[in-house]
Amino acid sequence: MRTNDLILQTVTKIVVFIILAFSLHLFFAGHYTPGGGFIGGLMTSAAIVLLLLAFDSKTVKKILPFDYKKIAALGLLIAVLTGVGSFIFHVPFLTHTYGYFNIPILGKTGLATAVLFDIGVFLVVIGVTMTIIQTIGEDE
Repeated sequence: MRTNDLILQTVTKIVVFIILAFSLHLFFAGHYTPGGGFIGGLMTSAAIVLLLLAFDSKTVKKILPFDYKKIAALGLLIAVLTGVGSFIFHVPFLTHTYGYFNIPILGKTGLATAVLFDIGVFLVVIGVTMTIIQTIGEDE
């Protein structure tokens, strides 16, 4: 951990929370307004990059012990399976559907299969972006 960056580290702890909250807002607002999985993934990656700038990579890896290549692969699998799932119902590739369900705490809630596709895009963007950034920033 860098010892001279006390102000940056303190501000980062607060700002990362704000960025992640806004990222989730953009993700869920993406079905009705501009946003979605792509910009939500970029904002989440920006929060992780801010952590990497404020703290050293060993500290961030202790907090977030993820292999970003596997995250990208999982996201791609989810996105492709969402598209292929439409073939089961004999409709064109990536045809999405929605329905309204009564969820105990939330009440009547609309759920769409496009959210599953956006989750895949979200994970792909985080995985690819962080793999590229960590590859560029590695010390050899």
